[in-house]
Amino acid sequence: MKYKIISLVTLTFFLFSCKDTKNENDASGTFEATEVIVSAEASGQILALNINEGDLLKEDQQVGTIDSTQLHLNKTQLSQNKKAILSGRPDVSVQIASLQEELKNAISDKKRIANLVAGDVASKKQLDDANTRITVLQSKIDAQKSMLNTTTLSLNEQGSTVNAQMAQINDQLKKCNIINPINGTVLVKYSNAFEMTMVGRPLYKIADVKNMILRGYITSSQLSQIKLNQKVKVFVDFGKEEKKEYSGTISWISDKSEFTPKTIQTKDERANSVYAVKIAVPNDGYLKIGMYGEIKIAQ
Repeated sequence: MKYKIISLVTLTFFLFSCKDTKNENDASGTFEATEVIVSAEASGQILALNINEGDLLKEDQQVGTIDSTQLHLNKTQLSQNKKAILSGRPDVSVQIASLQEELKNAISDKKRIANLVAGDVASKKQLDDANTRITVLQSKIDAQKSMLNTTTLSLNEQGSTVNAQMAQINDQLKKCNIINPINGTVLVKYSNAFEMTMVGRPLYKIADVKNMILRGYITSSQLSQIKLNQKVKVFVDFGKEEKKEYSGTISWISDKSEFTPKTIQTKDERANSVYAVKIAVPNDGYLKIGMYGEIKIAQ
């Protein structure tokens, strides 16, 4: 009988302990981080990739280079092509200089003939012929100018086409420099120096681990207790009964429900569906991706 009483007391204490543990926190989840897979933007041999897993990188930091020899040669060739094209542009003033001189002489002859006509020394027909000559020469000059300007415009357009091709080459040369996109820590390195790569092939994975995200799940009955930018308490178990408290902020609440993940337990285990939430938690250096965390919503 005494044994039965002791067993009953022990069982009752265990049940209350389980109940308290169960209701201690409102939700739980795992930590995530903003991960970016940095891929090659050019094809060729990787001349340098100065990173290692665990390195802290800054945004816009150059971490490597892809061979760009062929691109530099193409740029040089385009530059020479542009010079050759633009050197063919005609010098309008030189091309029409002889016609301008003829026109000048024709005008001088007209004045002389006009004076002779006024003195009844030359006929009116001679004056008309002089005027006709001036008109023909002026037409030739205008036609020559139009033709030379068209040629110049065409060559300028060809030069502009080369400029566009050079801009494309410059963009490709820029992409041969491997630039880190965000502040973060290198998680995985996929490639090494002196390996061949191609556009789109992953080089490394980086994550912003200073700002962690705890993805948790709450029941529909808990929705009325939370809102965006609300402060919550986050607890992380580091083992050996060492539990650390963090301050988190609700940064996202799903607008649709989903089935309860098998690995996640919420305060109300009877719920068939839950809502995902994201809690922004500043990392003090101890939080890791995939680590388990519990959420306590302030009442």
